[in-house]
Amino acid sequence: MGLYLALFFIIFLLMGIPIAVSLGLTCVFASLMGPLSEFFAGVLSASDLYWDCSDIISELMQKTFNSSNGSALMAIPFFILAGNIMASGGVSKRLVGLAEAFLGHVTGGLALVATVASTFFGAVSGSAPATTAAIGGVMIKQMEESGYDPAFAGAVVAASGTIGLIIPPSLTMVLYGVSTGVSIGDLFIAGIVPGIIICLVLIIPEYVISKKRGYKSARKFTGAERWKSFKDAFFALMMPIIILGGIYCGIFTPTESAAVAVIYGIIVGIFIHKELHWRDIYKLVLKSARSTAVIMYLMITADILSYILVSYQIPQNLAASILTVSTNQIIVQMFMILILLVVGTFLNNSAAMVLLAPIFYPILISLNIDPLFFGIIMVISLAIGHNTPPVGLCLFVACDIGGVKLERLVKEVAPLVLVMILAVFVMNCFPQLILFLPNLLRR
Repeated sequence: MGLYLALFFIIFLLMGIPIAVSLGLTCVFASLMGPLSEFFAGVLSASDLYWDCSDIISELMQKTFNSSNGSALMAIPFFILAGNIMASGGVSKRLVGLAEAFLGHVTGGLALVATVASTFFGAVSGSAPATTAAIGGVMIKQMEESGYDPAFAGAVVAASGTIGLIIPPSLTMVLYGVSTGVSIGDLFIAGIVPGIIICLVLIIPEYVISKKRGYKSARKFTGAERWKSFKDAFFALMMPIIILGGIYCGIFTPTESAAVAVIYGIIVGIFIHKELHWRDIYKLVLKSARSTAVIMYLMITADILSYILVSYQIPQNLAASILTVSTNQIIVQMFMILILLVVGTFLNNSAAMVLLAPIFYPILISLNIDPLFFGIIMVISLAIGHNTPPVGLCLFVACDIGGVKLERLVKEVAPLVLVMILAVFVMNCFPQLILFLPNLLRR
């Protein structure tokens, strides 16, 4: 059955049908295969086939309702809206200004500025393409004017945009939490250190390449200028602190924190930065609603597909098959990471997460692997796919902003992708890099 499901899904994708619709059609075909095979075998009459199919469709409708009836799902539209509001409220240029004030004078300073600014902005937007677009719109042209290769500038912005999915609050973490039942608040806290690690490992090759190519540094800012940059970016920096602090202090739940983020973003954008207007809110709500509709449909169809897979015991059989090869946690985890890296190349991170999280979860439980730890590994592994063709959204955004051909950008981004993959495997071997902070806060 697992082979048939994969075959159906691949055929629908090759036909050019969107991923979410392909998942839904796969669910319908998988559900009806049993009665149809019995009908063609002569076991069922036409009337029996009708009633069996009617019962299955009714069950799918009930499952659809149940899949969309969780309170945690309310966090999805609010976090999307909060990210869109902050992205439109003058946050990106203030974060870039802050990073440039402290790092611009270093060799390859503008590349480092783009990476650190993306880390800051990722803590506001929770989206990799949005981070790439916001920081790229400010940095790529500035880097070109300072003598940087446009392809390298685009590669830096695209790779660092990945951090938007890793540093909390992250929409992908919300999807993993909803799919597996792992605490979203714990996922947010666990993502802080890995996000910083990815930022640091990107800075190393950027510095080396910049020094080798002789890219110039900017002037050194005075203490007064740095203080002014910090004050300008203060309210943007406060958003993740308010969200994470509020969750762990018990002031509000992760779902409520998403609504708080929206209100905070409106206040900052309209009344403090004064770069957002009330008429813009309506457009941002519509944009967020469209994104939410796609993600919710993915969640529903993936949940139904997971239900079908479990009914055929496919996750359990997959877990048993993997365990016959090895019962070593590290080896099994590395095998799953390789699967995630490959899948992330062809599917966007939201679709891949809601599809794979319910399948991998039984394997994690059977091997006593902490689902919180591996959830972060999944988020990072799938995020890397934003920088690998053919579905590398960050690459396409950077190409569009910088006017660079994809082939050149892929060549420049390759070493940055390699160091991110290396970082994933290192974190996989040392789980405390991920679990240290949540364990500390639980005491």
